[in-house]
Amino acid sequence: MERTSRSALLALFTALALAACGGGGDSGGGVTTQNAASLAEPGAPLATGNTANDGVAWFNFRRQQVGVRTLLRAPMADAAAQGHSEYEKVNNVITHEQTPGAPGFTGVTVGDRLTAAGYQFRSAYAYGEVLSSTSDTSGVNAAEDLLAAIYHRFVILEPVFTQVGAGAATVRNGSTYFTANFVTDRLDVGLGAGRIVTYPFTGQQGVPRNFFSDHEVPDPVPSRNEVGYPVSVHADITSIIEVTSFSIRPRGGAALQVQLLQNRASAGGTADPLTPPSAAAIIPVGVLAPATTYDVQFSGRVDGVPVSREWSFTTL
Repeated sequence: MERTSRSALLALFTALALAACGGGGDSGGGVTTQNAASLAEPGAPLATGNTANDGVAWFNFRRQQVGVRTLLRAPMADAAAQGHSEYEKVNNVITHEQTPGAPGFTGVTVGDRLTAAGYQFRSAYAYGEVLSSTSDTSGVNAAEDLLAAIYHRFVILEPVFTQVGAGAATVRNGSTYFTANFVTDRLDVGLGAGRIVTYPFTGQQGVPRNFFSDHEVPDPVPSRNEVGYPVSVHADITSIIEVTSFSIRPRGGAALQVQLLQNRASAGGTADPLTPPSAAAIIPVGVLAPATTYDVQFSGRVDGVPVSREWSFTTL
């Protein structure tokens, strides 16, 4: 199944850029069809068949499990997201930037589109956008695929976001364009200084085994396509994570070879400008084993405060 996805994250302090991050994604998505079809979990929201609503419900389900606030629907952000999905549909394109004069034009950037829809930003705010295009109309599958794509996950699980808008548009017998816009007009409502959350979360079951790295542009693991499912830590967008060590191993086994994604070079790794300073991730270079418990260890500093976490999850 062809999947295409893109993400962008932008945070502002009194109109000064704090971070501009995200990913590009051509042929995006992350989980296999088998994995995407195996998402039934206790307490999961029931799918309604409405792509946008189901996508938001699934984002909130995952955010709640991780331990960050769930998001309120913002009608003006809904309008901006829906308008952008319609723009992509009529122009047969997936992009964060619209072209003035093109059919369905509502604003060049996501910020322009939110403003045009009537969203009023305060002096300190942040917003982000994730997009996907797929032949599958399921909002749940779209949301889960975007969570698998690591640059998109950085946006979706950002702790300070408080509101979300979503829209979807489907070409007859063709692609469904899904857009989600994340917004906050406060930057003091996240986890707090020196705190992190993890994904997969502690004790998570049925975690997908793989991710198709070539489906993100730039490619987070340029040397190969199918890799293991990404593991990440997230702090508030105003925070800085410094990695000392970050590893994953099958229960009782040796540590896996991984690609470390971090904004600043440390722990023997190189800096990745697409990873926000407030997050870090490791991507196993090999596909994870089925029905296996993996133990993860992270240590580093968040806002200068030493932080250490050990947790585990189990694959499908």
